[in-house]
Amino acid sequence: MENNNLSYYFPCTYLNNLPIEIGGYTINMIKTDILVIGAGPCGLFTAFEAGLLKMRCHFVDALPIPGGQCAEIYPKKPIYDIPGFPSILAGELVDNLMEQIAPFKPGFTLGERAESVEKQEDGSFILTTSRGTKLQAPVIAIAAGLGSFEPRKPPIENITDFEDKGVDYIIRDPQKYAGKKIVVAGGGDSALDWTIILADIAEEVTLVHRRTSFRGALDSVEKVMDLAKAGKINVITEAQCVGLNGNGKLNEVIIKQKQEGEFPKVVDNFIPLFGLSPKLGPIAEWGLNIHRSAIEVNTLDYSTNVPGIYAIGDINTYEGKLKLILCGFHESTLMVQSAFKHIYPDKKLSFKYTTVNGVNGFEE
Repeated sequence: MENNNLSYYFPCTYLNNLPIEIGGYTINMIKTDILVIGAGPCGLFTAFEAGLLKMRCHFVDALPIPGGQCAEIYPKKPIYDIPGFPSILAGELVDNLMEQIAPFKPGFTLGERAESVEKQEDGSFILTTSRGTKLQAPVIAIAAGLGSFEPRKPPIENITDFEDKGVDYIIRDPQKYAGKKIVVAGGGDSALDWTIILADIAEEVTLVHRRTSFRGALDSVEKVMDLAKAGKINVITEAQCVGLNGNGKLNEVIIKQKQEGEFPKVVDNFIPLFGLSPKLGPIAEWGLNIHRSAIEVNTLDYSTNVPGIYAIGDINTYEGKLKLILCGFHESTLMVQSAFKHIYPDKKLSFKYTTVNGVNGFEE
């Protein structure tokens, strides 16, 4: 049977593949120690922590490449709160993580969504993806970020007519806007951050926000106001973008401002950044305790109410939760320690410092 999915692996002689029958074809069951749903930064770091304890990881992600939102949505966006890196591009962080976990040879099944999970008599789980791939593991770590998501779109009647023709909900490469006239709409961190970045790239940047105050970080608000005072960007508050015009390609945005009323603005691109609408997708049907579209966990080890299933990163919720990558790294570390005890209840786990023992990857 031809395999058209995007599964690939580092050299993976470690995988215990069991022949099974699906639709009249014989295929292999992928087996691993920890099955990680989501290949974003927090998920990827799991492979490192697991590798230190000689456990294998395999990743399932609906996106076609590892890295989650950092790779797919904003690879060129700088991140400032990763310890040891005053600033690092999201894409570079993913590259570094992939290099860090390479000695432990994780497997990847990409371009496939985790659909259903069944618990076996031996306590392990068999997960089936949207393309029928079967994977088995004694532990599942859900690191799916916001889950399935789609951008929140402004209520402009003909906005879909200009999608990919001047309207972008996600900025993947800021250089795309070099020398262009841009209107950014929104008042959160994403709108503020990209306005600051594009100020040095685009010919003209206009930020439109419906209020006079912004929801983003105070430092970002201050930078935006300073750029506006210096004449490097335009900031229009108490305003909304209410219409789009163009002939096959966007060339005008209609802005409605509280005092001025409606007026046109010539543009090359309109970028509404109102955040993402998260959806758990099939994970919501797995019998997990859910609160406001997030999975409830025990902060002792980030376990869920289903023994053997853990949740780390933005997908989980608990008192005091902060949705930061660095917090997800911490959650991953404690989760792996607990996963080891779940898989090997009779083995003694002794904590060792990498500064003393180094990092020993898996042999071919």
